[in-house]
Amino acid sequence: MSQKNETGTLIAALLITGALLAGGYWWFTQKSGINIGNLPGGNNNTTSNPSPTPQNTTAPNQSAPNFAPPTNVPSGTTIRIEGSTSMVQINQALKNNFEQQFPGTTVRTQAGGTDQGIQSILAGNADIAAISRPLTPQETAQGLVTVPVMTDAIAIVIGDKNPFGSKGLIEAQVIGIFQGTLTDWSQVGGQPGTIRVINRPAFSGTHQAFRELVLKGTNFGTTPNITTMAEDKTTPMLQQLGKDGIGYATYAQVKQQQTVRTVAIGGMTPEAPNYPYQRSLYYVYKQPPSPQVQAFLGYVISPQGQQAIASTN
Repeated sequence: MSQKNETGTLIAALLITGALLAGGYWWFTQKSGINIGNLPGGNNNTTSNPSPTPQNTTAPNQSAPNFAPPTNVPSGTTIRIEGSTSMVQINQALKNNFEQQFPGTTVRTQAGGTDQGIQSILAGNADIAAISRPLTPQETAQGLVTVPVMTDAIAIVIGDKNPFGSKGLIEAQVIGIFQGTLTDWSQVGGQPGTIRVINRPAFSGTHQAFRELVLKGTNFGTTPNITTMAEDKTTPMLQQLGKDGIGYATYAQVKQQQTVRTVAIGGMTPEAPNYPYQRSLYYVYKQPPSPQVQAFLGYVISPQGQQAIASTN
């Protein structure tokens, strides 16, 4: 065979081989649904089914069933509620109305903080937890389910005799105050003097919500001007504000107080729809819900229950 014919045969063989390889690649990647770039050693800019990377400590809460409003609750039924101090007024209003509508029932409420409420449910010492933050993935994994109750605002508060007066703060100043980088009232437009920060304990749901909402997930400061309370109680905190203190509380607990004032944030007070520090309040139960839990939570979402909640605003 001549050299010319041999060269032509070689070229034809290479073209056929290339076509077979290209067709095999197309079938392997398209028909099998596999991205070569995702195989070990592959060079890929996108990934299929990437492993999730947690961005925060909370997860979407399980959806609670819509419990039917009760028409009859047996006399002798007891419901135990433990949890957030932010929901004391809501708990009390629902307790009074529930017991009045269903004679012989008892609703017992305690307010030891969000974390305490959750632990009480898990230990079987409470039927419902009142919480002021979302559940964590670890908590939902233990069968806990939330029922949204209402949206609330976290108010920044000072004593009514504080010379800071009606001047407001911007969000960056609030962060600086509670992180301990701004420690003098003159740094935020007030008269010279130490800013005395009254912080809630770490197990407080309001503390945890404040850390996420206000401090953007960062930690509170540890400077000498910051005092952390041993108990999660709003009234003692308000009493400590004096003329130079600043703290925070659920707005429903302070809006009627005569000895404290709320501080506007970015020109907005807690009543404003765009107020930046808003969070949801929840009731939590453990699956499966007991009859008394179903009755109480059914009442919460009934028109009568909603009216009782609205009366606390």
